[in-house]
Amino acid sequence: MSLPEKYLYSNEHEWVERDGNKVKIGVTDHAQSELGDIVFIELPEVGDTIKTDQPFGSAESVKTVSELYAPVTGKVVEVNKNLEDSPELINESPYDKAWMIVVEVDDESELDRLLSAEEYDKLIHEA
Repeated sequence: MSLPEKYLYSNEHEWVERDGNKVKIGVTDHAQSELGDIVFIELPEVGDTIKTDQPFGSAESVKTVSELYAPVTGKVVEVNKNLEDSPELINESPYDKAWMIVVEVDDESELDRLLSAEEYDKLIHEA
């Protein structure tokens, strides 16, 4: 499994793609493979505020329900509605089609505590 270098990663297995003061957030390939076949996704609404290290939604698989943890604090400005009808996109394309939300970041310095692809790779292989 190769990790896209352009993303930052959280200890909770979310990826973050930065675009100015906004970030696109999804779950990593490692996370979706651990969860198994995802059958339902619960995400916040546009306008909601998410807080670092707090749950912002959940992913339900045939095995379990797992919380999704916010890697940053900010306001949700876009939600991937395709995941409502097709949660399996998370398993099929975790980095491209299955982004979950776009957030306007309150404090961009929070991004400094996220992991590089190399650091995240070490985290998942030491676990």
